[in-house]
Amino acid sequence: MSVTLDRPVRAAPPGRHAAVDSRIRYGSAAVVGAGLVLVTAQWLAGHGLQDLGGWESGLTSLGRWTGLVASFLLLVQVLLMARIPPVERAFGQDRLARVHRWVGFASFTLMLVHIGLVTWGYAAGSLAAVPGMFWELTVDYPGMLLALGGTLCLVLVVLTSARAARSRLRHESWHLLHLYAYLGVALALPHQLWTGTEFVSSRVATVLWWGLWGCAAGAVLVWRIGLPIVRSLRHDLRVAAVVPEDGDVVSVYLTGRRLDRFPATAGQFCTFRFLAGSGWSRAHPYSLSAAPGAHGLRITVKALGDGSAAVAALRPGTRVLVEGPYGRLTARPRTRPRVALIGAGVGITPLRALAEGLDYAPGEAVVLQRTTGRPLFDAEFARLAEARGLRVLTLPGRRRAPDSWIGEGAGPADDTSLLRHWVPDVADRDVYLCGPEAWTASVVRSLHAAGVPDSRIHLEHFGW
Repeated sequence: MSVTLDRPVRAAPPGRHAAVDSRIRYGSAAVVGAGLVLVTAQWLAGHGLQDLGGWESGLTSLGRWTGLVASFLLLVQVLLMARIPPVERAFGQDRLARVHRWVGFASFTLMLVHIGLVTWGYAAGSLAAVPGMFWELTVDYPGMLLALGGTLCLVLVVLTSARAARSRLRHESWHLLHLYAYLGVALALPHQLWTGTEFVSSRVATVLWWGLWGCAAGAVLVWRIGLPIVRSLRHDLRVAAVVPEDGDVVSVYLTGRRLDRFPATAGQFCTFRFLAGSGWSRAHPYSLSAAPGAHGLRITVKALGDGSAAVAALRPGTRVLVEGPYGRLTARPRTRPRVALIGAGVGITPLRALAEGLDYAPGEAVVLQRTTGRPLFDAEFARLAEARGLRVLTLPGRRRAPDSWIGEGAGPADDTSLLRHWVPDVADRDVYLCGPEAWTASVVRSLHAAGVPDSRIHLEHFGW
């Protein structure tokens, strides 16, 4: 099954979206900063500073402040992954996931500090009395048993989010465990909103916090649940064909209704649920490997886990639920007419879509493809080279050194010198990069050495 090479849709002038997105990022940071100031002001208004004068009251006061900040950061954490469209477009999923992870660890740590300080303060400052006081608070205070259950859920999420744990878990298992974060938040809320001193100290505080959490819940319901359901029903995606590409890599062609109105652009990814077999309940993120259009969508998948391995067995007509599109590896952050697309293995898939969907003149776009076997989409890249003047360089062979991103046989020159040889004007290009995390880190080092600033390196990790 072949792919029609569409001419790209004229995009906004380079830099226009970048400026808008920059303002959204700075505005978001300002809102979070203002929120932290607000909760601190709320603590100060509740005699937080005066209470620091005594040992027992000081412990409790600091516990109240850490609880306020932890609650606010938990709210931010939920909103970061609520798929709010302007935020998602401005940050991209890679950056949002990193910020979400750090905010989550900060919130979790402060929550544990809050529990410890408040319990210690209620125990009259005696460490020996802390276990008994913890039991009394848990059993006798409203909402505390639920809060303990929520804390245990968050402990599970944090432990499985550590890099060492993630590397040992299947993506499907990790994703399922990560959903316990929502349960943890839901179980912790009754304690915060019913009995927390700062939450019930005044009608204004109560309305404010209930309103903030209501907005967060609404964002999740609208953009994480409601919008995917609406789009799945509207477009009625179905598997049209599954075509082997090379080895354990297959391309899945999808058709549906009114796909000219499906809001995806080249370089983005969606989360798919194939309603076939026992894996229908698990969603998997896959990049589009061809520019989307009225003719349909295409994803290309390598068998890396149970879910991706089952894709090869999908039958035509299988119904597909879709979430997204997501991702910022698109024309949106572009600031230069010339671009370089650098990918490795199956990470070349979104770059293949970009090579078709970006607007460029002959000679303005170059693809560097790292591969240890037959290059994916070699015939399609050749057609793009002939039709649109795309320059394609294949970098075959295994990596010549653990810290190198270039294959064996490239010669004795260092990575940066070779990059400058292949793309002499790389410092004046936007660079789109996709591949395994360690490999992309090596490419980024070469790009920095060649004079490419971070603002023009657009990155999507191939991994989770």
